[in-house]
Amino acid sequence: MKLHRLLSLSAAFLLSLVVAISCAPAADQATDTASPAAEAPGEPIALGFSAWPGWIPWQVAEEQGIFEQNNANVELKWFDGYLDSINALASNQLDGNSQTLNDTISSISGGADLVIVLTNDNSTGNDQIIVAEGINRIEDLRGKRVAAEEGTVDHFLLLLGLEQAGMTQADIEFQPLETGAAAAAFVAGQLDAVGVFAPFTTTALERPGSKTLFSSKDFPGAISDHLVVTRQFVDDRPDAVQALVDSWFATLDFIEKSLIRPWRSWRSGVASRWTSTRNTKPAPPSLGLRKTSRQWHRVLT
Repeated sequence: MKLHRLLSLSAAFLLSLVVAISCAPAADQATDTASPAAEAPGEPIALGFSAWPGWIPWQVAEEQGIFEQNNANVELKWFDGYLDSINALASNQLDGNSQTLNDTISSISGGADLVIVLTNDNSTGNDQIIVAEGINRIEDLRGKRVAAEEGTVDHFLLLLGLEQAGMTQADIEFQPLETGAAAAAFVAGQLDAVGVFAPFTTTALERPGSKTLFSSKDFPGAISDHLVVTRQFVDDRPDAVQALVDSWFATLDFIEKSLIRPWRSWRSGVASRWTSTRNTKPAPPSLGLRKTSRQWHRVLT
C-alpha cells in the first residue's frame, strides 16, 4: 500500500470526527490544567507509542510544550511496529507505553511487572472482522481461511467472536499475517475473512460483496487502550507518573479548547515515520475521554 494512500485514509477518518481546525493558541493559553512551566526534573521518561491516533495526543503534548508545563521530562519513542513497543516495555527498555488491555494482561502473564495508570480510550467498532460474500454468521467461518496479526487486538476480537459461537481457532484455517498484508490478501481473494483495524478496514471492504461480520462494538470494553508503566517506575518515581497523567488531560483540554486537529500532528510528526506496510489505527470517536478522577491509580496489582 502506498504511503499517500495510508495518509489519505487516516486523514479522511479523522476528518469524519468533525474536529474543526483553527489557529491554535499557545498551549499555556489553551488549558488551565497544566501547572506553570518549570524545568522538568529527573531523568527522561522513556514513553513509547505507535500509530493509533487515540495516542496522538502524546505527539501534541510534545509539540505544544505541555510535558514541560507539567514538569514531565519525557522522551517520546515512536515504534513502527506496535508489538515492538509492547516487547520494549516488557523488557524494561521503556518506562511506559501506550497499549491495549489484553496485550498488557498477556505481558503480565508472561512475567512482566506492569501497572495501568491511565485509560486513553475504548474501541467501539474500529476493530472489525470482515468477511467475503456468502458468509453471514460466525458459524459460517468454520473451515474458512481467516487471517489476523497474531497476538494483537484483532486476533483477540476474532477469538471472542468464535467463542461466542461455541467455536475455537481450531475450527477455522487461521493464517497469521501482518495487518496490512492480511487486508491486501483478503482483497485479492486469498482469504475468506480478515481481522483488521482502520484504515485497513476500508481497504478490506474494497472487495466486492464483503461486509463486517462483527466488530469491537459487539464486545463493549473488550478492547481498551491504556498508558502502562513498569512497577519499578511507579515505585521509584510516583510524581513522574502523575506528571504524565496530568500532561495527558492537559493535552485533551488543549485540543478541545483550541480545536486543533490531531491529524496535524499526525501528519507532521507521526506519518513521516511510516513505511508502506506499517500498522495504523483510527482515532476513537471520543478523543476527549475523561475519567472521574485525574489521579492515577494502580489498576493491575
